[in-house]
Amino acid sequence: MPRLSVIIPCFKVQGFLRECLDSVLEQSFHDIEVIAVDDRSPDGCGAILDEYAARDPRVKVLHLPENVGLGRARNAGLPYATGDFLLFLDSDDTLTPGALRAVNDRLTETGDPDVLVFDYARTYWWGGTRRNALAEVLGVTSEVFTAAEHPEILDLLMVVWNKVYRRDFVEENGFQFPPGYYEDTPWTFPVMLSAARIATLDRICLNYRQRRQGNILSTTSRKHFDVHEQYKRVFAFVDARPELAVWRPYLHRKMGEHCLDILAKPDRLPPAARGEFFRRTAELYRAFRPEETAGATGVAGAAEAAEAAGAAEAEGAGLGVLGGSYASYLLRQRAGQAGRAGGRQALRVRRAAGGRARRALTGLRGLRSLDEELVLYSAASHLGLRGDPAAVYRAAREIAPRLRGVWVVRDAEVAAGLPAGVEHVLLDSPEYLRLTARAKFFVNDVNWPGALVKRPGSVHVHTHRGTPLKYLGADLLGKPGARLGFDVPQMLRRADRWDHSLVANRHSELVWERAYPCHFASARTGSPRNDVLVTGGRTGFRARHGIPADHTVVLYAPTRRDYVRGGHVDRIDLARFAADLGAGHTLVVRLHPALATGPARGMGLAELHRRGIVVDATGEPHVEEVMLASDALVTDYSSIMFDYANLDRPIVVHADDWAAYTASRGAYLDITAEAPGHVSHSYRELAWLFASGGWRDEESARLRADFRSRFCEFDDGRAAERVVRTLLLGESMPEPARVPGPAGAPDLLAST
Repeated sequence: MPRLSVIIPCFKVQGFLRECLDSVLEQSFHDIEVIAVDDRSPDGCGAILDEYAARDPRVKVLHLPENVGLGRARNAGLPYATGDFLLFLDSDDTLTPGALRAVNDRLTETGDPDVLVFDYARTYWWGGTRRNALAEVLGVTSEVFTAAEHPEILDLLMVVWNKVYRRDFVEENGFQFPPGYYEDTPWTFPVMLSAARIATLDRICLNYRQRRQGNILSTTSRKHFDVHEQYKRVFAFVDARPELAVWRPYLHRKMGEHCLDILAKPDRLPPAARGEFFRRTAELYRAFRPEETAGATGVAGAAEAAEAAGAAEAEGAGLGVLGGSYASYLLRQRAGQAGRAGGRQALRVRRAAGGRARRALTGLRGLRSLDEELVLYSAASHLGLRGDPAAVYRAAREIAPRLRGVWVVRDAEVAAGLPAGVEHVLLDSPEYLRLTARAKFFVNDVNWPGALVKRPGSVHVHTHRGTPLKYLGADLLGKPGARLGFDVPQMLRRADRWDHSLVANRHSELVWERAYPCHFASARTGSPRNDVLVTGGRTGFRARHGIPADHTVVLYAPTRRDYVRGGHVDRIDLARFAADLGAGHTLVVRLHPALATGPARGMGLAELHRRGIVVDATGEPHVEEVMLASDALVTDYSSIMFDYANLDRPIVVHADDWAAYTASRGAYLDITAEAPGHVSHSYRELAWLFASGGWRDEESARLRADFRSRFCEFDDGRAAERVVRTLLLGESMPEPARVPGPAGAPDLLAST
């Protein structure tokens, strides 16, 4: 008997079906069966299914004699399922790599719950990917629970395909799909309300394809009236079970919101049917209005859920339109549209007023002197104390406390996370405008906003964000894929405000002057954020994450790719790598900052972190602490390698897609030929380097020494002090002692 039965109904999806089937059959977890239901599809779906069944015994094909629709096609496949658990997969969607193994591991960990809810991402026909907006709900608890204990689980999209169901639970309750559109509604609500043990998996296991056309729910048809019958089925189920009566207020609100949402969609209902749909919805809403005492009895914990639902209903004033006429609804809709248009106009007015305020401040600049002791700092697009600007700020407070340092932050949430005593100002606020008009010094690692007008006499110090490997600035003009959505001329106009460009080595000096043909002077200061790496600062990273003191910590820090939309590519299997490292090792993973808030962490990293298989350090604000806590670095083409070399600890470059990476983004040097350590071109080579001990052999040390002499030449541990004394205070201070780089180590600049 297999662990998982995957039921796939198929109808007119021949263009997507192979990708769907491959995503299931090529999973690393093999204890499955696939029950593919040909719903009398008029295209080539049936033949494709037979082809797969002929070559893979795990595939069973059921050809229906007539088209019965999505829900009943799923029902047809149910009797043939023999697995412990059921997973319903739509034939135009796909499973993500490793999804079924993660599902099985979570099922085992939670003692085979009735339902396991997992995460998904919407993948759009034009190439974009967006993670489920309510993904945080899946991390509320790691224990099993009921819907009454955590009613927020019902806020997730009520569909069948983001869950796995224990087959015995489904059979005992006789759950079936009804005919018609919105067939998921009378399945998911009864299932979730009946389940005694629900578990979650905070991992993107499914890509939910958003087709440009052909999506049933985007088809204009009277079939959308089916939603009313589906909710009648939900209420019939609840009415037959007195213990579920407490959920009626919640379901009543959900029904009203769902129906009004359908009515608001321009592509769902024929124009002539919209009034009728509203009237039927209003009739249904009145018919199922809960009584005042509906929540007086119920299971333990459900009363709180009902109370919360009732409060939410009271807040949902928009449902009040169902007590009036369709004409009143239309008036309200038009008023809402006018309000939104007015809001947009108000926004334009506010922006224009802001522009006038900035221009007014600019005009006053000649009348007010600069504040010679005011320094404005920003880092990582206004995300708080980070990187080089933070190191300069701390040094300035110690060396020159008379200097007033103010941080520009993006919003109130970032401001709340600042350490006590740090003065800050919100971006684009009146106080920000006032301070930017008076500040003598500006220190940033990302360009300041374009609206900022540089006042004569002010000093802009640009710290950058590490040593460059990949093309930047004007060099991206020849790489259209890498500069998608990136305005190079606008960026260069902002860079024209720089007075000083910090460099950690002569390679960086050459690159910045080439990539940013502007009017700055290179300052051979070293990288301030690397001071702590040179002097050996302390870190609490291991203690915070419970990493044993005697463990060898391997830091894996991949960069983003420009040849895929979204930038994320899984180059290695993290769970496998962690296992192959063996006992006494901890694998720490830090994704590129640009991927921190996208779907990348949901593709398994967050779940592996929760299970203690790896440590996810992507959200750590100070990468220096992560580096100090590690014993070795594995990276591909991330600039973190140049910083890490200051620690004189082993580095392995995993370059399995170097050709594709350089073709799409470009590189200033061949890192595979001038690496800071051994280079692996496949996972097998990478695993062998650690299994054999080659990652820290004499050759690794020799390569690292050459690399350090070339790219860490100005990092002497006093970079932040040097910036403060020479650039902010105007004092003299010797340049750091330079170690000559190895002969015959050319950049690729001459050939680009």
